[in-house]
Amino acid sequence: MTTERLVRIAAGAFVLASLALGVEASPLYLSKHALWFTAFVGANLFQSGFTRFCPLESLLLRFGVPATGTRKAPCCG
Repeated sequence: MTTERLVRIAAGAFVLASLALGVEASPLYLSKHALWFTAFVGANLFQSGFTRFCPLESLLLRFGVPATGTRKAPCCG
């Protein structure tokens, strides 16, 4: 798995978790203020699209997760 896929998985998981904690209809409702975390994740994704800086990606690279495009292509024959 590459950093790009893990960042997408983590962002999706954080958004879903914060929605579950911040929407009153959810059985996991904690507080409407949990929705601020959703806004933070969205803002971080937005800025990383322009700046190409993502804190989670930097952390994953330090832990040795391969960067996007470093995987070898599957053998065709």
